[in-house]
Amino acid sequence: MKKGALAAPEGYSMIRLPADSPSTAALESRLALSVIVPCRDEEANLPELVQRLTAACAAVTKDSYEILLIDDGSRDGTWKEMTRLAASDPFIIAVSLSRNFGHQAAVSAGLALCEGARVLLIDADLQDPPEALIEMNALMERENADVVYGRRTIRRGETWSKRASAAFFYRLLRHLTEIEIPVDTGDFRLISRRAVVALGSMPERSRFLRGMASWIGLKQVPFAYERAPRAAGQSHYSWRKMLGFARDAITSFSIVPLRLASYCGLASGMLALGLLVYALRAWLLGETVPGWTSLMVIVLFLGCVQLLCLGLFGEYLGRLYLESKHRPLFIIQDIVRR
Repeated sequence: MKKGALAAPEGYSMIRLPADSPSTAALESRLALSVIVPCRDEEANLPELVQRLTAACAAVTKDSYEILLIDDGSRDGTWKEMTRLAASDPFIIAVSLSRNFGHQAAVSAGLALCEGARVLLIDADLQDPPEALIEMNALMERENADVVYGRRTIRRGETWSKRASAAFFYRLLRHLTEIEIPVDTGDFRLISRRAVVALGSMPERSRFLRGMASWIGLKQVPFAYERAPRAAGQSHYSWRKMLGFARDAITSFSIVPLRLASYCGLASGMLALGLLVYALRAWLLGETVPGWTSLMVIVLFLGCVQLLCLGLFGEYLGRLYLESKHRPLFIIQDIVRR
């Protein structure tokens, strides 16, 4: 078993993805296929996942593949199980991040390390079927595509509220952004080497990879599939995390919320002008102008609008502040392979 650094392809840094232009050398690949699996507390799912992935990879490319298991700060025995699998299988690489950097950063770590001409992104919960790799690979060859993204036709094992909120979010995002982000999709996708290099040239910290994959363009085709229930364990996406993910997605790909502040200011100004006309009319006619109640309603309304606008400005300003630090997206603690 070997430990230590694993060379990253040109166009990437081991710790931070730089914004260098893709080069011809960066497009060269040592392997036909790489599979990236971000994991956090997935000890129970790993044996079955690896078994099914190995069978699918062997069906596609025999022995020219690698499976990168990325441990994103797990609190159970995930890392121990990863090292056990890596010690017994030369096609498996176990990567440990120094702490929990988040799902998108863990996937980015895998993209920085992978060496395959084609790269499959898949979660460890077995909701996305590893066997779909065979059909996705055939579809990529048939369509000469750079991205084959999974589109969920059925989401089994999920509550009505989660399905409804996900459907609403993707359709809202589609209307807010200028790029076409497919609805009912996740990070489950097969991408080409040049798509990997293009993603590596985008160094932003607030990462929404499915949006970034749409932004790069190239030929992208959908692959419809039925999403299964989680095999074991519990989802780590609480409502709080999902709301944060949605916030990152919207602020990373749309400036419409900033324009909303202008619209609110315009609406408030028109309302104030209407109230001014009403007050002047009442004064000229000698009528009594309502005082305290209407005044407090107006003050509270304008205060609410101002705080909302400040909050929107703060979201975007905060992202500029984080980007200005130029901290790494992730830090790799250890890499284990046979």
